[in-house]
Amino acid sequence: MVKIFSVITSLMLLLFPLTGCMGKSFFSQDDKGVTRNESDGKNSPSSAASKKKSEHREEQVQEVFNPESIPVLVNQYNILPENYQPEDLVYPSIPYISNKKAEKQKMRKEAAAAIEKLFAAAEEQGIGLAGVSAYRSYTAQKALFNYYVNQDGIKKAKMYSAEPGTSEHETGLAIDVTGGNGKCPAEDCFAGTEEAKWLADHADEYGFIIRYPKGKESITGYKYEPWHLRYVGRAVAKVLTKHGITLEEYYDAIPVNN
Repeated sequence: MVKIFSVITSLMLLLFPLTGCMGKSFFSQDDKGVTRNESDGKNSPSSAASKKKSEHREEQVQEVFNPESIPVLVNQYNILPENYQPEDLVYPSIPYISNKKAEKQKMRKEAAAAIEKLFAAAEEQGIGLAGVSAYRSYTAQKALFNYYVNQDGIKKAKMYSAEPGTSEHETGLAIDVTGGNGKCPAEDCFAGTEEAKWLADHADEYGFIIRYPKGKESITGYKYEPWHLRYVGRAVAKVLTKHGITLEEYYDAIPVNN
């Protein structure tokens, strides 16, 4: 999740950047892989100070109890264990903008198989794609986030980069992609391209969603990222795409920017 492709070369090689609800949940709590406070609906009085709002938000932050769940919800409220690392990371057989093998090119086995099929289907239809960045460890995410904080300040950095423990990249289920020509990697200029349009139209067929869609910033907490694909499995991806909802709405979870 991320900003502009302007990180210095040494940092790019290690850490290339990319990371109101429905009335009912689609899954039972055990299927969600996330713990949620059932008192979410209680809003603070309009006269409450910003301090109280901040304290309320902090009370909602809980550790994900099943990080291995494929459709797990990870965001600023639902954090991964600090020592979490997927056990089935593999290198998907897809082209990356960097030919040098790196940990950031890995994905969980099921997601890797799915992204291979997605890339192959796109190529058959004349759409060239390339991977930018996939898995990122807690340590790598921490270094990346701190870099952005030093560059832009914490408030601005949090609009496009995730704090360690809250990045989908740490799950091994997310990947940033760009066009096969390597242009606009994790950059706003990717929006509107033929590749971005194809992904929006077909990603769900392979179990992926555009995790941070346009117009949902107040729910996901992040700006529109047409390049950020998240594997959730075909069944879940179809539901989200059909209803035009985010993973937060799917789980009836509180919006990140409430």
